[in-house]
Amino acid sequence: MSRKSRVIEFNIDRVDFPNKGKGSFEDRNIRIKGGLPGQKVKAKVAKRRKDYWEAKLIEVLEKSLLETEEGCPHKNVCGGCTYQSLTYENEKKLKLKQVQELFDKEELGIEVEGIEESPDLIGYRNKMEYTFGDEEKDGPLALGLHMKGRFYEVVNTDYCNIVNKDFTIIRETVRSHFDSLELPFYNKRSHEGLLRHLVIRRAGSTGEILVNLVTSSQIEFDRESFTKALISISNLEGKITGILHTTNDGLGDTVTADKMDILHGTDIIHEEILGLKFKISPFSFFQTNTTGAEKLYSIAREFAGEKEDRIIFDLYSGTGTIAQMMAAVAKKVIGIEIVEEAVDMARENAKLNNLDNVEFIADDVFKGVDELEDKPDLIIIDPPRDGIHPKAIDKIIDFNPEEFVYISCNPVTLVRDLKIFRDRGYEIKRVKCMDMFPRTPHIECVVLMSSEVS
Repeated sequence: MSRKSRVIEFNIDRVDFPNKGKGSFEDRNIRIKGGLPGQKVKAKVAKRRKDYWEAKLIEVLEKSLLETEEGCPHKNVCGGCTYQSLTYENEKKLKLKQVQELFDKEELGIEVEGIEESPDLIGYRNKMEYTFGDEEKDGPLALGLHMKGRFYEVVNTDYCNIVNKDFTIIRETVRSHFDSLELPFYNKRSHEGLLRHLVIRRAGSTGEILVNLVTSSQIEFDRESFTKALISISNLEGKITGILHTTNDGLGDTVTADKMDILHGTDIIHEEILGLKFKISPFSFFQTNTTGAEKLYSIAREFAGEKEDRIIFDLYSGTGTIAQMMAAVAKKVIGIEIVEEAVDMARENAKLNNLDNVEFIADDVFKGVDELEDKPDLIIIDPPRDGIHPKAIDKIIDFNPEEFVYISCNPVTLVRDLKIFRDRGYEIKRVKCMDMFPRTPHIECVVLMSSEVS
């Protein structure tokens, strides 16, 4: 057996964000995706680097002392959650330690204030993207999440404790419907087949549900019988208000639309956060934890303060949630978002909430900031996981506002960007974490920065 494909056993000594296990075998440092501190694992060496080996988990041989909870029955095979076997207190301690270590490693000189808990630990997600496939080659149709460490195999999530039970009922209804028709899932190797994804969104405050079936155009199917199967479900807590069919013939494993048809009802659901109403469309960004989002935005609002006579920029504004939340403490708020559908929805939401001091621009942040003539007093940044585009960050800082509030779902890219802000004369004043994603390795951070010369 080559050293590259070698199977080894070692103890995981630590886990860095996001869920990167580290240990040693003989004279080699080992890195592995997943795992918990204190576990003994069996793994296969996948890559040999100069300073370390990368390995893929095969089996947990001995549990960590931290693993005291039963958690979800799928936790050992499903790639959706990682911390199901921890108490919530230990989960928070592990996440806080990981984030603080990232700040310390980059010598940013700030103590993280702690982690705000998610109000809901069970059934908190308002959106799920399920994948069609099989649990084993040529097995029955599966619909669920990818297996841990696998790209092709899919776990039938018959039970999932991070979503409302309506998700599980709808998921199984759809799976069973297409399984009985013996229609094939889309094979990511051959790019042949029909069934690709099922996307479900459920508004926490209204219980409205949007169901979006994503298929290729290769095979015709009876859309009327599919719609009837969903409408006939009688034991939902919420109500299906929209059923959509999205056609996607792209080769990537992402949910995109070549065409979208409304099969029943409408293509939006209504949500309410902090007294503001929002329309949510199929492809617009909205925080996946509704009650958690209220706490996250409350932290951002606290950091931003209550000065009312100021101009605020909201970059990467999505459906305009943050911009509208800040409207009450601003003379004017300008949001920039690249997804036009999200901008259209943000404008509608502003009208819905009778806000006349908020405007939205549909553009890439890198280009859009060039068009802004106003001088901002505060800039709020909530970028995607990759952080601020390297070409945009200096342009953003060039506005030289008194303060920045940076909201990040990826502490790794956050600390990378914060070093640039620091070098450009901004001091990190406060950092607080918000646990938007309980039972998973992810965490949200809010940072307040002030100009050292202001």
